Formats: sequence, C-alpha cells, structure tokens
Amino acid sequence: MLLLASASPRRAELVRWLGVPVVVRPARVDEAPRPGEDPEAYVRRVALAKARAVEEVPPGWWVLAADTAVVLEGRILGKPRDPQEATAMLRALRGRAHTVLTAFALREPRQGREHVRVVATRVVMRSYSDEEIAAYVASGLPLDKAGAYGIQDSPFRPVARLEPVACFANVVGLPVCHVYRALRQYVPLPPPPIARLCSDTWGYACPVADRVEG
Repeated sequence: MLLLASASPRRAELVRWLGVPVVVRPARVDEAPRPGEDPEAYVRRVALAKARAVEEVPPGWWVLAADTAVVLEGRILGKPRDPQEATAMLRALRGRAHTVLTAFALREPRQGREHVRVVATRVVMRSYSDEEIAAYVASGLPLDKAGAYGIQDSPFRPVARLEPVACFANVVGLPVCHVYRALRQYVPLPPPPIARLCSDTWGYACPVADRVEG
C-alpha cells in the first residue's frame, strides 16, 4: 500500500500505525535550503522531491515522503553537524517558543496523483540546564534530529508544552492522523486507533486525532 521514502526509524514506526502494508525505500535528495527560501516552501519542496525520487512503484501503491524543519525566528534549524552545533541549537531553543513544520507528500504515479500538506506545531521549550544539555548531547540522540532534539527523548524531555491544539506526532516527524485523512480521500481505509497509540507510546492525550479520524 505504501512505499515510505524515508530512512527515519521514527517515521517508519508512525506510518505503521495506519495499519497498511509498508515498505521502506529511502530517497536521496538535496535537503539544503535555498537562499532566502521560506521555511514552509522549503519543507514542501523537499517532501515532494523525496516522493518523486522513488521509482518502480507497484500498481495501486502510494509513495509517502516527509520533511521536518525546526524554525526559530524564521531561521531553519536542520540536523546538527557535530556535538558543538547541537549544543548551540539547544541553548538557542531553551525556554523559548519555536515552530515545527512537517510537510508530507503522497504520490501515486500511475494516475499522476500528488497530495502535499504542511502541518505546523508551536513548541515551547522548558528551561533545561547546561548540565542536561551536555548529558543529552553526549548520548548522541540529538545528532540525527532537526533542531537537535526529539520531543519523545527520555529522560531529557525538552518540551514544556505544545500550543494551541497540537499534534505530538508532527513534532516527532510525521503527523500520522493528517496523513490518514489525506490518504482516505483516495483509498478506503478504516480509522486507525491513533489517539490510543499516542497515549500508549508517549503518554500524550492527543486533542487532534479524534477530530481528524472522524
């Protein structure tokens, strides 16, 4: 049913919540922002490029790709290149609000169908200490994540709250309930238990999933 154009284990886990067959087929594209590129345009462009980069799609299968950016005062924070950059990003985010943008692209090449959407979540970080940053960076966890953090990473847990009515999974890297809603426009799918899975996985009472699934 779905070819996931991503090497992210987090996205692979989330997309399986849809309850459909999934084959992981990572796509390699240039993910560098263009000079002066708007953050929303950037994630939209990269997600669609990833979806279009997957070839040999079986009949009836869809390609799913996504791209996530952490945006602080209009500046895109990508994956840190080294522990020093991860430390600098975490200090810049500390105690402040920023926006997480995830674009997802669905593509069915046989009929030339494409669907792209950007989901935004406002994230307020807690005032964690320099010692907490050092321990988190030493764990290596920030180095493969946009903005140098994972909302789900324990015991660091850098996020104080999401605003206003927000999708936890979007900050992880894939707004899976929104993906379901988009996909069911083209394919009949039973509603997956996303709210329960959010609660079981992260202890998060999702205010979004029930509305999106209905």
